Amino acid sequence: MTHTIRSRLRSRTSTRWLAGVLAGTALSAADAAPEPEVQMARVEVVGTVPFAEGGSDPRLLPYGVQTLGPAALRDNGGGNLVENMARRLHGVNVNEISGSPFQVDLNYRGFRASPILGTGQGLSVYLDGVRVNEPFGDVINWDMLPEAALARLSLVPGSNPLYGLNTLGGAIALETRSGLQDPGGELALSVGDNGRRRADLSYGVRGNNGWHAFAAATLFREDGWRDHSAGRLGNLFLKVGQAGERTDWQWTLLGGRSRLLGNGLLPSYRDEDGEVLPGLYEADRRAVYTFPDRTRNRLLQTAFRLQHRFDTATELTASAYVRNSRRDTVGGDVGDEYADYTEDCADGFLADGSPADPGECGLTREEGAELHPASLNTTSTRQRGRGASIDLARQLGAHRLNMGATWDHSRVDFAQYEQEALFTPARGVEGDPDEEREPASSVTGTSRAAGLYAAGTLALPQSTHVTASLRYNHARVGNTLTTEDGPKAPETFTYKRLNPALGLTHARGPLTWFANLSQSNRVPTVIELGCADPEEPCRLPVGLQSDPYLRQVVSRTLEAGVRGGQARAGFNASLYRTVNRDDILFSRAGASRAGYFSNFARTRHQGADLGAHAEWGVLRASADYSYLRATYDAAGTLFTGARTVVVGPGTAIAGLPRHTLKLGLDWDARPGLVLGADLQALSHAPIQGNEDGLIADAEDGDEARQADWSVRGHVLVNLHARWRPLPGWELFARVNNVFDRRYETFGALAVDMFPGGQLLQPHAGAVAPSPARFVSPGASRTLNVGMRYRF
Repeated sequence: MTHTIRSRLRSRTSTRWLAGVLAGTALSAADAAPEPEVQMARVEVVGTVPFAEGGSDPRLLPYGVQTLGPAALRDNGGGNLVENMARRLHGVNVNEISGSPFQVDLNYRGFRASPILGTGQGLSVYLDGVRVNEPFGDVINWDMLPEAALARLSLVPGSNPLYGLNTLGGAIALETRSGLQDPGGELALSVGDNGRRRADLSYGVRGNNGWHAFAAATLFREDGWRDHSAGRLGNLFLKVGQAGERTDWQWTLLGGRSRLLGNGLLPSYRDEDGEVLPGLYEADRRAVYTFPDRTRNRLLQTAFRLQHRFDTATELTASAYVRNSRRDTVGGDVGDEYADYTEDCADGFLADGSPADPGECGLTREEGAELHPASLNTTSTRQRGRGASIDLARQLGAHRLNMGATWDHSRVDFAQYEQEALFTPARGVEGDPDEEREPASSVTGTSRAAGLYAAGTLALPQSTHVTASLRYNHARVGNTLTTEDGPKAPETFTYKRLNPALGLTHARGPLTWFANLSQSNRVPTVIELGCADPEEPCRLPVGLQSDPYLRQVVSRTLEAGVRGGQARAGFNASLYRTVNRDDILFSRAGASRAGYFSNFARTRHQGADLGAHAEWGVLRASADYSYLRATYDAAGTLFTGARTVVVGPGTAIAGLPRHTLKLGLDWDARPGLVLGADLQALSHAPIQGNEDGLIADAEDGDEARQADWSVRGHVLVNLHARWRPLPGWELFARVNNVFDRRYETFGALAVDMFPGGQLLQPHAGAVAPSPARFVSPGASRTLNVGMRYRF
């Protein structure tokens, strides 16, 4: 976390607020007289741990931390936090797998923070020191973050052990605003294409005797740019506290609700030479394959933090939290009978080589009968968590020492239900009213995680600093599974790991050179342990079957680079290599469509990040380039839903572009008016199921079919403007994808069960299913306009 300390002298008037609660006089920045501000030196520190206020000068850290401050977080042009990160931070991009702006995969150096259950997570996320990765699958619900209340975001790279479990590729630390540093109010309203409407309201109060309070709320609604993709959410954040001479405390409360609709991928055909063929995506990129795909999230979280300064060099921070969340999903899927048909006729031909007739593909129907077998799947997840942490920081001259402990406990109750259903002509799924909802699987699980850590920064002669840290993690995961065959015996697994880190910085003139070696670990989640037996495979995302042991993932990162410059001009460059041992991947179980999670010996992420920014009078420019080579580093097989992929050392991991370029330019056209543009360019990326360059497995001695079905690279240009016509008022506008480029962000090989977008019919001459390249469409051109008023 980043903290800014400023001393200001202002004349201000008083207003009463929260009588009997704050027992003082609240002071609002809106009532302040416009007098000159006396500003002292600005000092920034970056937290070495996410749950304590103390930190280090970022120039002394042996890695590069990227930070978004209040101005950058507010300047989103009607977008959201993930979109803002993708535009401004190097090494970050998104996969729009579901089509909802709050249900996207965020990738940093090839590691994910995703809301999709079953996705291998590799980034830890903290809000005011509270870990917000959900216990069931380590997923991140971006819609439950209080964006109107955020003050700063810090992206910490590498396998930093001080950020706890799941910090394989990095950590995201979010800090909220308070009435102490941000008094006054702010209202932001925006509207946009596709029925998008958003309102953000915040108000902070700074009272007598160190009392302060802050409240923020966000409301969002849209129809969505794709069919059947409407969404809405609302959240409320409250903070109350007091800053004393030696002791500070604060209490926060966060509540949120959302209803989001996702869409999934669309078939986009290519021949073996890569030429485009007509498909549903080419016909209508706003279409959806099947629906509904609805997710409802609810969250209630409260936290308390206490800080005490024993003297000017010693500080103790203690915190505790309680977090309860709910997730309910409804998904329309293909039923087993329909899926069996596509399996038997997946290549359009029978075993004797004759063209497939749907009536000869394991399907029996009376003449003229329609084939509409579907399944309406619902899930219910209840998660309850609590935890505490304590940190002691000591400044010993030019040296600094931190030590502390963390404890987290969570309970998960999950259940999945299935109901036989019918397809509508538009590929919608409607439950059969004559069929009851049947329980499919469920799990009750608990996890306990404790950590002990110590970290220190030692100042050596000649502007050299050594940073070292050590953390011991102890985790215990217990599950009780219930399947169609009844409850299984409870299982409990224990994981232990000691993770070190060692780094060095050396300042020479205007440059600072750095190097760092670090290690962290991730323990298997309930969803992975519940689907880890090749003898009892399951179907993602939630078909739990059995829970044999999986080894924990251990990640090691080596990073080195150089940085330099001042506020008006600067640059950074770094090289990194992260190796995951015993990575957890999804494998195929024989010839079935089911699979299981298993450990994979090694995966590797390596690359380079380059960035620069400069100001010339009325112009401000930035440029960032990232190179990423994410590969499997051992021989193995993967299950992709359509085929078994054999990988080896050097095989690329799907969904990750190798080259990413981001450019930005702002022009102060006149006082109060800023015009700007930004550009994002990404190279092609391999798709799931085609990592090995094949689109079909070899059968009966025939050669496997080869083709490169990668998602193509693309360039997007966006425009934005801000105008302050009066003090406190701001009008803004943003146009994304100005040239309305058709692009894709993710892809997978799968069997198209609705050739030409039509339901299969059991009659002679029907088109048989075949392997297809499915893609996630990128959003079309959108315009958002709005206003912001500070009072």
